[in-house]
Amino acid sequence: MLDQFRQFDAGPDPFGKTWRVEFVWLQTAIAIRHADAVDVKFFLSDGSRKLEKVVALPHAALRELAGRLGRPLSDPWCSRLAALHIKHMIESWEDMEKTLVTVSPEELQGYAAELAGRASSPGQAELARNNQDP
Repeated sequence: MLDQFRQFDAGPDPFGKTWRVEFVWLQTAIAIRHADAVDVKFFLSDGSRKLEKVVALPHAALRELAGRLGRPLSDPWCSRLAALHIKHMIESWEDMEKTLVTVSPEELQGYAAELAGRASSPGQAELARNNQDP
């Protein structure tokens, strides 16, 4: 899923369904809703219905986390963090009634650790390096 955040399957949800997730866009939220965040929009489909979800990543928490990890704050990294949150939402059904969901700094840290752990597996380190902005 991480090497292809633009389209992936997530689940099962608590009801046994697997969802198809499609990345739509990533935008600075200040431009669209006057918030200091990076918004990442996805469409989710279980085959019979389509849901829209926007994951808001607080900019200050992203900057602090990227600085602490010594990595650039890039669009691919933000998209992968948001994709992990969507995966968590589907599997736990947490916040699924909401269209806009804000990720906490603690959740961001957990997702970043998960990404770093996957990047340290064979073959993934090179992929992670290739997905960083210069």
